[in-house]
Amino acid sequence: MSPAIPELPNLSGVDYAKFFASGAACCILSHGGMVPIDVVKTRMQLEPRLKKLGMVGTGRSIVAEEGLRGLATGFGSTAVGYFLQGGSKFMLYEYFKGQLAEMSGSYEAAVGHRTAIYLGGAAIAEFFADILLTPAEAVRIRMVSDRHYATNLATGFKRMASEGGFRELYAGFVPILAKQIPYAVGQFLVNELAHEAVYKQMSETKRANLTATEQTGITLGCGITAGVAAAVLSQPADTLLSRINKGEGGPGSATVKLVRLAKEAGPLGLFAGLGPRILMTAGLVSSQFLLYGAIKDALGAGKGVEIHKD
Repeated sequence: MSPAIPELPNLSGVDYAKFFASGAACCILSHGGMVPIDVVKTRMQLEPRLKKLGMVGTGRSIVAEEGLRGLATGFGSTAVGYFLQGGSKFMLYEYFKGQLAEMSGSYEAAVGHRTAIYLGGAAIAEFFADILLTPAEAVRIRMVSDRHYATNLATGFKRMASEGGFRELYAGFVPILAKQIPYAVGQFLVNELAHEAVYKQMSETKRANLTATEQTGITLGCGITAGVAAAVLSQPADTLLSRINKGEGGPGSATVKLVRLAKEAGPLGLFAGLGPRILMTAGLVSSQFLLYGAIKDALGAGKGVEIHKD
């Protein structure tokens, strides 16, 4: 490892702990608020009869059959899973972005390779975060697809572990990587580049004197753009993940199941539910960046690595 580059911040373990706390908090708040939309999206992916109803019609159908509680199915799994995944993802992105920038050898080289650094940092961070997310996500999807499967996260986890063990809990690991790594790349890479594009249109004086309202608008706008990119990039794998965690795909490894399910779904089927997922993801990503920055500042965390090109 090369010596630390003077232009890069010297972050401590306490800073990274604050990054984890900020990421965990913002993801619980954002994903928790989106649970009803996610329930609708997942049901549309798994139940062909609901596709014709659209997002609003599917929501009404769920409420009519199960009451409002049906729209909150899987909330516990979502909260636990995204506490672990969100905290790890944001913390590790900050860490690996810094490590990759240092490996570039100089600040100027890091700026020149910033796209690869953003992409690599997001992908590596998401890989490790998904190790923590996968079991909770498997239980959540099973509970959403089968409302009689379990009453809460604890009973769902216990049932899945006893019936299928480690293999069942991680049956969706490969497809979740296929979903979450493109998602993370879209989220972080596009957000960084969108901020850079916005700031390039401003003078240094204007950039240094942005009001809180203006900064919030920029954060939300860039986050929405990143959210749309994340949704489109990860939608095919998200559809396959829902189906494989429902127990579909037949015998064989996760890869074999993915190929089989992809052929069955076809191009249009892989993008079933994309509309509500874009709505959900744009809201998720933009709110996450807004909350992450606010919570991080409130905790007094150090400033992360900035390698935007002026």
